[in-house]
Amino acid sequence: MTDPYAALMPITPRPDTVFVAGAGSWLTDSNDKHYLDFIQGWAVNTLGHCPPVIQEALQTQGARLLNASPAFYNQPMLACAQQLTEHSVFDQVFFINSGSEANEGAIKLARKWGQLHKQGAYKIITFQHSFHGRTLTTMAASGKAAFAPLFEPKTPGFTQVPFNDIEAVRAAIDDDTVAIMLEPIQGEGGVIPAELAFMQALRALADEQQLLLLFDEVQTGIGRTGTLYYDARERFRRRRTDCCVVG
Repeated sequence: MTDPYAALMPITPRPDTVFVAGAGSWLTDSNDKHYLDFIQGWAVNTLGHCPPVIQEALQTQGARLLNASPAFYNQPMLACAQQLTEHSVFDQVFFINSGSEANEGAIKLARKWGQLHKQGAYKIITFQHSFHGRTLTTMAASGKAAFAPLFEPKTPGFTQVPFNDIEAVRAAIDDDTVAIMLEPIQGEGGVIPAELAFMQALRALADEQQLLLLFDEVQTGIGRTGTLYYDARERFRRRRTDCCVVG
């Protein structure tokens, strides 16, 4: 008998369970056994399984327009961008396929800004135990110990320092530094929040040193912590944030 799992590349250990349906917080497998799902989408998708409102939206849009070229405007793109800018501190949005790609976009924007405004500065300070994605560049940005020996040489230009330690950040800055990047709450690092005083100090330090401040809210944005963005960030939002990425 052919192994039904053989055609799928193993990227993580998986049990033999095969899910066939979902409703709300529950999943059903091929043996009609039910499971309460605490990890939908690996921490970036908290929409629930098959909610009617999403089914209806998909069906309605699917009958109108699918996968239009990003070289042109489309109505849902404009409407979503308008809502996001109205409910955040940002002027513009860029739609992308995943959190990793969103962080790649923020890194590229920072380096482009460094080329234009900071004599080619390209280095970005990130934090120990951080997680920014699984592309080669976002793995290099991440302070995840398990990533360190993998796929070398990774993209250069990232320095990890201890989280919530403003003096460590200050000490890591040199003439090639262009930005500081962090998760307001470290996800895979153990659900560790950035202290409000630390974020305020980061903003002041970035202004002082002419650096960009980048927030990775792939796991904390769009209501996942009870507010649209991380709660401390809501109090912090009275000050400028240069770039925020969400999934």
